[in-house]
Amino acid sequence: MMVALTVQGQAKAVWVVVTLAVGALSAAVVVRGVERMWRASAERIGAAAEALEQGRPPLHLLHAEPALMARAERRLLEAVDLVHDQLAALTGQRDEFEAILRGMIEAVVVTGARGELVMLNGAARRLFALAPDADYAGRDFVELCRDPRLQDLVSRTQQSGGALVTTSELSIQYPAERWLQVSAAPVRAGAGAGAAWVFVFHDITQLKNYETLRTDFIANLTHELRTPLAALRGYAETLTEGVEDADTQRRFLGIIERQASRLSRLIDDLISLSDLERGLAALKFETLDPARVVGEAVELMRGQAERKGVVLEQRSDAELAQVSADRDRMHQLMLNLLDNAIKYTPPEGRVTVEAHAAGDPDGKAGAGVEFVVSDTGEGIPATDISRLTERFYRVDRARSREMGGTGLGLAIVKHIVQLHHGKLRIASRLGEGTAVTVWLPAAGSASLAAAG
Repeated sequence: MMVALTVQGQAKAVWVVVTLAVGALSAAVVVRGVERMWRASAERIGAAAEALEQGRPPLHLLHAEPALMARAERRLLEAVDLVHDQLAALTGQRDEFEAILRGMIEAVVVTGARGELVMLNGAARRLFALAPDADYAGRDFVELCRDPRLQDLVSRTQQSGGALVTTSELSIQYPAERWLQVSAAPVRAGAGAGAAWVFVFHDITQLKNYETLRTDFIANLTHELRTPLAALRGYAETLTEGVEDADTQRRFLGIIERQASRLSRLIDDLISLSDLERGLAALKFETLDPARVVGEAVELMRGQAERKGVVLEQRSDAELAQVSADRDRMHQLMLNLLDNAIKYTPPEGRVTVEAHAAGDPDGKAGAGVEFVVSDTGEGIPATDISRLTERFYRVDRARSREMGGTGLGLAIVKHIVQLHHGKLRIASRLGEGTAVTVWLPAAGSASLAAAG
C-alpha cells in the first residue's frame, strides 16, 4: 500500500515537472516568436524611416502577423506614405519656386521678423553687388544693401508692422546710381509669430531716363518751334500794318522765307528721325560703289562750300569693296555730315571726304569700308562728343540756330548707321577740327551676315 502511494506521488510529481517543462518551452517559443515579430516590425519601421529621411518611398512587406500588430503597422506605413507624398509635393513646389526666382529679372529678397536674410535670388545679388555663391542667410539685410536711403526704407518697413503691400520709388547711389521701385509684402509664419517680409526691387532706371528724354525732347522742340514762329508772326504783322520802303519789305520777306525754310527742315528731320526710330523707314538695299557715294555727295555740296569759302576735297582708294546699303539714306547721311562740316569750318578752311578699306573697328571678322568726313573747324570739347548724337543737342546753341541747324542731323546719321549694321565714331580736338567716321560692312561680309 505504501509502495503504491509512493509510486502514485512520484507519478504526480513527474507530471507536474513535465507540465512545467512543457509550459516553459511553450512560453519560450511564444516569446521567441513575439520577439522575432517585434524585431521584424522594428526593422520594417526603421527601413521606412530611413527611406523617408532619404526621400524614397518606403517598401511595404507585411508578413502574416497577428491582426492587431498588422493593422497598427499598416496604419503607420500609410502615415509614412502620406508624409512622403507631402514632402515630395513640397520639394517640387520649392524647386518650381526657386526656378521662378532664378528666372525673374526683378530682385527678390525675403527677410525674417528681425530683418535677418532668409533668401535672395540672383538678380538681388547682382543689384546689390553681392557675391554670387556666398551664403548670406541670417545676415542683417540692412547691412548688406549698404545704400542709406534703401536702408532707411527697409528699416521703416520692417518696423511698421503693417499688413498691406506697400510700394515706393527711390533713387540709390550704391553700388551704382539707379532708380528702384520697391514693393514690400508681410508674410506671417503662424499664430503669434512676427511678420517676415518679401521685398521686390524693380529697376526703373531706364524708364526714368526715357521720361527725362521725353521731357527734354518736348522742351527742346517747343523752343525750336517758338523761335521761328515768333519771327514769322512778328514780321508778318509788321508787313500787314504796312511798310512803305521796298528794301525793308524785301528784307522782311527774306527773313520770313528763311524762317519758313527752317521750320520746313525741322519738320522734315523730325519725320525722318521718327520713321527711323520706329522702324518705319523701308530700306531698299542695293550694292553701291563707295567712291561713287562720296563723289555724288561732294558734287551736291560743292556750291555751299564755295559760297562759304571752304575748300572741299575727296579721296578714295583705287579698289574698294562694294557696300550693301540704301542709296537715299546713304545720300542723306553724307549730306548731313558734309553740311555740318561746312557750317562749322571758317572761310579758307578745308573739308575732306574719304572712303577707304578698313576692317571692323571692334576687331571682329569681316571687311568693310570707312567713310570719313573731316574738317579744320573749331573742334568740339571732349565732354560734348558723347552727346552729339542726342536730339537737339548743340555745343553752341546760339551759333547753331544762327546757321540754320535743326539739331537732329547727327541723330539721323546715328540711326541710319545702325540700320546698316555699321559703326559711328566722332573724334575732335579744340582748334584742330573734327572727324566723323562711318564704317559699313562690305557687301556679303561675315559682319553683315551676322548682323542680319
